[in-house]
Amino acid sequence: MNRHYSIDSLKEMAGDDRDFMAIVAKTFLDEIPPDLAAMGEAIKNNNRELAYQFAHKMKPNLEMFGIDVVKDITAIENWTRTLKNVSTISSNVEHVTSTVGKVLTELKEDFDL
Repeated sequence: MNRHYSIDSLKEMAGDDRDFMAIVAKTFLDEIPPDLAAMGEAIKNNNRELAYQFAHKMKPNLEMFGIDVVKDITAIENWTRTLKNVSTISSNVEHVTSTVGKVLTELKEDFDL
């Protein structure tokens, strides 16, 4: 079954230790949803500094899980340094939110969390 994250990246990082992989997955499940929500709220409120902080904070975790949203996160980070309207990144925000939502479901299934 196709996944929106890379189990291989997780295995490599965890040395194929299934228990450690579950801990890493659980940590991701605990930390990413509130950060994602806070980033979305900051963008909605045009708080570019806070939006940057949350996007930047999530980026390494998204990369570690091989989630294909790094270009979108980078676009959001770049937007925070401009005066462009939020509509210029709305598709990026939607892609990140949608993809990460799918990953959260998949991780819960894959690790019985």
